[in-house]
This record gives sequence, C-alpha cells and structure tokens, in this order.
Amino acid sequence: MKNRALKYWYCLLGLVYFGYYYGQEVPSREENIPYLVTFGANSEHSWGDDDFSQTVFFSIPKSQTKPFYIKVFDPEAGGELDEIDAGWDTKTKYSIYAGKEAFSNKDARNIDPIGNYKSGTLLDSKIFGSDNSTDKKWVAFGPYNPIQGEFVPEMEAYVFKVVIDGLNGNDGNLYRLALSIKSDVNIPVEGANAFAYEYSIRLQMDAGSVAHVYPFADNLVAAFKIRNFDFDYDGQMKLYSSVKNGHLVTGSGDNEWSISNHPIREEEKNKCLDLQIVKKGEFKNDVVLYITNEYNVPVPFFAAPIGGVPRYKYKIKINPNVSNAAPK
Repeated sequence: MKNRALKYWYCLLGLVYFGYYYGQEVPSREENIPYLVTFGANSEHSWGDDDFSQTVFFSIPKSQTKPFYIKVFDPEAGGELDEIDAGWDTKTKYSIYAGKEAFSNKDARNIDPIGNYKSGTLLDSKIFGSDNSTDKKWVAFGPYNPIQGEFVPEMEAYVFKVVIDGLNGNDGNLYRLALSIKSDVNIPVEGANAFAYEYSIRLQMDAGSVAHVYPFADNLVAAFKIRNFDFDYDGQMKLYSSVKNGHLVTGSGDNEWSISNHPIREEEKNKCLDLQIVKKGEFKNDVVLYITNEYNVPVPFFAAPIGGVPRYKYKIKINPNVSNAAPK
C-alpha cells in the first residue's frame, strides 16, 4: 500500500519548477547556499560531514520529451573552491540512477547511506580526483531520455537520482548540480524540480547571511523533528511559515548533533516551511541537516518552495471600543 502522505506532494511537484531564468541549479538561488559538500571517507566528522555521502533527486515531467543532461559544477576535490586537509588526496564518485525503484525503494529516501540506497538502474558513474581541468567548470552526464527515469504516477513525472560518495582521502569537495537540455550551456528543463532528504552544505562566509531550506509538511504530519550536525553554534536557526514568525531551532556545536521538535498546525500543511540559518561568524562552515516527521520518517525539502516562499501573516486586532472618527 502506498503512503497516502506522499501522494499530495507528488502531485504538487508537477505544479512548480525552480530557477527557470537562472538555470536549474542545486542549491538554488532561493536557498542562498553556495555549495553542497562531500568529504573523503577518511575525513574526521568534525570537519562537517557525518557520512560522506549525499543523494539528490530530480523529477522530469512526463510532458518533457527532449533529452537532457545532469551536470556537476567543480566535480573534483583539488581546486580553489575545495577544502584541503594536508594534501589533495580525495576522490569523489558521482552516480546517476533511474528506472525501477530508483526513488520508490525506501532505502533511497533514507537519511543514511545504508541498505539499497543505490537502488535502480545505474546509467552513469564517474570518479573525480584532483584534476584541475574540471576546476570551477561544469561537467555533463548524459544525455538521458526522460522515460529512462522511474515513472511515479502520483507525481506524473520521471525521477532520476544522483548519489555522491566520498571515497578515499580527507578533503572537502564543494560542488553544485544542475539540469539542462544542453551540455555546453545551462538551459533549464521546463517543469522539472529537485528535492533531497538530507543536505550537507557549505554556508556563506558573510556574517548575517541567511541560508534557506524549504521542508514540505504533508497533510498527515503533526510535527517536525529538525536535526543538524556540526553547526559550531555559528548563529541562529529559525523556522518560519504563515503562522510561525521565527521559532527558534536548536543549533549544534562542534562535531555534535542537535534536535528540536516543532508542532505543525493545519494552516502549515501541504506547504513548505522556511528554515532559515542566520550566520554569525565570518569563517568556513559546513553543516549537515535533515528533518523527519513525528514517526522519524524523512521529510523532503525542495530547491524552490512549493507554494512560494512562506510569509508570516500578521493579525491586525481591532478594538471595537476605539473610535476611528476624526477628532473635532
């Protein structure tokens, strides 16, 4: 039996696409997150990566018939953007999966890279070391036919999965992902979307900068459990929605996890909320975060929020005993 809680947001996925004018990049401009980050498997967790693996999903609407590419910006670990530890020795593997169970397999949507998280049919895989020829450049995988993806009827879309694994080494690899119908320039796939269940990210360097993560509250969720790792107490995390005006989220310290619980009201269901990360320091900071419902089922968050960016709705109270008549 399929999860009824997922059906609603599956349908909504077909109603929104992200970053049309700027290219469909992950992280998106709405998120104000500069890069995803994956460290080599020999790294210390205290550098800001709990499991050295990351998974991102792309949905391609069934109306899309043109081939497309999945692209990686700065795929190697050894250039200007990356984080070195002693010497460049890290390799990173990018794998593209599609077909049956690429998304629907429960392990694919798990927080940890265990079990059959690489479910589906492997379309492409490539390992990058410290080759400067790809430094700060886009590398294209594909082209792919949309029907190669796993078709999800509730979504009316084909889903592709990108798994990024840090192999040997202990350096941090910073990169971005994108969809494009061209290999040499970024031209977005109309109607496409991207989502994930866990983010390993690099925050902006500027004090006062605000990163955004947009978790989706389905029609059955009663509460969010928000977890983050290795935030280094670098500012504040706050949760916003139409009825939440900056509820404080517990931030973590160095090499530790934190968790906070946040009830979800009826007015927030079937919409995205806005988890804002307000940075305090002017130093490099990599952080991991994920969100579950009250039953510890992972909650998806989107490159662009379903229903638009949440705005708190202020309530204006009118005192019937106060006259609005102009003074004589």
